[in-house]
Order: sequence, then C-alpha cells, then structure tokens
Amino acid sequence: MNTLSRSVPSKDLRDQLADVLGGVAYGAERVGVTRHGKLTAVVIGVDDLELLEELEAARDTAEFGAAKEADDGGRVSLDDLRAELP
Repeated sequence: MNTLSRSVPSKDLRDQLADVLGGVAYGAERVGVTRHGKLTAVVIGVDDLELLEELEAARDTAEFGAAKEADDGGRVSLDDLRAELP
C-alpha cells in the first residue's frame, strides 16, 4: 500500500495517538498500524471516509442496476427453495 504517509506499531500507538490523529485530521495523512510487522489497520481522516462511502454507494448503485437489468422476472417460491436445500 503506497498511499500511507507512515506506519506505527500497535504497541506504540497509544503513546503516539495525539500525533497520529493530528496528522490525519490536519495533515491529510493516512497512517498504517502494524502488528508484528504486518499492516492491520489504517487511520484515515473524515474526508477519506466520506469519499470511500461515496464510492461504495456508487458501486452499489451500479451493481443494483446491472442486477435489475439481468433480472428475467422468474421467481422461486419459498417452498420450492426449501425443497432444494439438503
């Protein structure tokens, strides 16, 4: 992940939390949190979160549109569905 500004080991996060939050909030940083050298979480700012939510909503809308277009109108009753289950 090459968009991270820096990373912080989880054991050091508590001591550096104010600095991490300041960098994220005011410096538009993305800070990775590592555990045993492996990236386990990312601290991002509100603007990044809002953008992610917009992208997810756009993807959901596109997928819904594609599913609606592909719908042939056929339906399966609950009893038929239950009969197919083991």
